[in-house]
Amino acid sequence: MKISAIVTLKKDVLDPQGKVVHQALNGMGFSSVKEVRQGKYFEIEIDENDKKKAEEKAEDMCKKLLANLVIEDYKIIGSQ
Repeated sequence: MKISAIVTLKKDVLDPQGKVVHQALNGMGFSSVKEVRQGKYFEIEIDENDKKKAEEKAEDMCKKLLANLVIEDYKIIGSQ
C-alpha cells in the first residue's frame, strides 16, 4: 500500500527558502502570490493491506524520523 505524507514548517517558524521563492515569483510577475512555504513530500510503500494500520505506521515514521516535531508539522494525505 502506498501512503503519502507532507511535512511542512510550523507557521511560527521562519522559512527562508519559501521567502526566496516568493521573491523570485514576484520578480517574475506573479505579484498576486502572498506567501510561499516550502516543505517535503514523501511517498511510502508499506507492506500492509489494512489502510488504518498503514496510516498508523506512516504516522509513526513521521513522528520518529521524517518530521522534526519541534519545528515541523506533518499530515498523512492518503493511501492507495
